[in-house]
Amino acid sequence: MNIKKFFSYIRYKRTLIIFSLLFIIIFSVSFMLYGLPIAAVIYPSLLCIAIAAVVSVIQFRHTAASISACSKIEGFLDVTRDTLPEPDGVIAENLRNIALLLCDEAENRENIFNRKYANMIDYYTAWAHQIKTPIAAMRLILQNEDSNASRQLTVELNRIEHYAEMVMIYLRLDSDSTDYVFAEHDISDLVKECVKSFSSEFIIKGLSIKCNIPHTAVLTDKKWLMFVIEQLLSNALKYTERGEISISLNEKDILSVSDSGIGIAPDDLPRIFEKGFTGKNGREYMRASGLGLYLCRMICNNLGHGISAESDVGVGTSIKLDLSRKKLEIE
Repeated sequence: MNIKKFFSYIRYKRTLIIFSLLFIIIFSVSFMLYGLPIAAVIYPSLLCIAIAAVVSVIQFRHTAASISACSKIEGFLDVTRDTLPEPDGVIAENLRNIALLLCDEAENRENIFNRKYANMIDYYTAWAHQIKTPIAAMRLILQNEDSNASRQLTVELNRIEHYAEMVMIYLRLDSDSTDYVFAEHDISDLVKECVKSFSSEFIIKGLSIKCNIPHTAVLTDKKWLMFVIEQLLSNALKYTERGEISISLNEKDILSVSDSGIGIAPDDLPRIFEKGFTGKNGREYMRASGLGLYLCRMICNNLGHGISAESDVGVGTSIKLDLSRKKLEIE
């Protein structure tokens, strides 16, 4: 039995205790005034006190259980009909009824939100699939042409497709239905596939790509990791006008995507993975949405990969992905 809680319970019952003692004093004084034996009051009073003490301990145990249940509810904010303690009085019963009404209201609101969220996911999923049809048609048309204009249109088409994918990633990121499938994949093949999708943009901008990734198996989800790598390549191409973009993998399975672009201001660097943060470059060049690197960080957290950034203004930026974490866990 918790002594501190018991004394708190005694303080809660102090009014009843004071009145009981007052009644004992009144009876004792009355017996003394009439010349009756004082023991006739003392003995029944002690017996009543003993019985009251036993009843108080029993009631305290019930009250302590209710307090513990309420503390757990308060700590986790997980209130349901089954978790609410049974009332031990009229006021407690009224409060419990109010809590039950609030539970029902919260459950109704949650159901409404879930239905709206599911409808929104269904709508954008259908939209993403539908928009792929004209994208595929335009891609087929552009494949029959080989000109600077067709290459530029291919670049813009790739961006549209990437932005459509970003919409789905953003909506599904915290969903329970997120389809992570972990398996061992050759990181060299994944990177080459990502680089290939940006080949037209490399040609148009006249940038060279340095990519010498050894064949290394990493435990990850192919689709989600490829989105991260493609987003990093997209950012590198966006802010690099000359020089090269290099992708490397060291012996500790740290994948680095580096560029020779404009770099990131020191004050902005710690915040580039925050949702909606665009920084000086985003304000100056009007090219950033503040979602790309945020999505990369969230995806890497879900995949168990680390992500960090190094940058020097006017020199370039390097984003590093730690792909070793999941590999170590499975071993």
